[in-house]
Amino acid sequence: MENVGIYTPPEKKDDIVAGISDTFLADLTTEDLEVTGSAQTKLNEIITESDDDVSAIRIYIGGGGCGGMSYGMTFTDQQTEFDTVLSFDKLKIFVDVVAINYLRGAQIDYIQEAGRERFVFNNVFAITGGSGACGGCGAASGDGGGGGGCA
Repeated sequence: MENVGIYTPPEKKDDIVAGISDTFLADLTTEDLEVTGSAQTKLNEIITESDDDVSAIRIYIGGGGCGGMSYGMTFTDQQTEFDTVLSFDKLKIFVDVVAINYLRGAQIDYIQEAGRERFVFNNVFAITGGSGACGGCGAASGDGGGGGGCA
């Protein structure tokens, strides 16, 4: 009987396919993720006032499915080998390589309204063209402007 189902890996080639790097690029640009001036100022303020040994802000994603992704930020003092980095004067922002694919083209803003202050993630799906939801009543519009409408 002939041996079937034995995996033979392809031979390793020394040439890199044109346009594809074999090196992970850890730098983010403001084209990947824009952080407004007001958000930078507030994040710097939060890090400065922190009692912890905080050196950066980590942006993360969670969830998925019909409810869309959730986005958040937390303090960090360690960069991992899978983090991309966006640096400003006194501020570093870490985003892992999975999360950046969901955040690419987004803007983080800091909004102060009567009795309410918050960080907002705008245009989260600008590059991918998706909404992050199943498209039903109340689905995220992808433009930072709340849920979709119902006719």
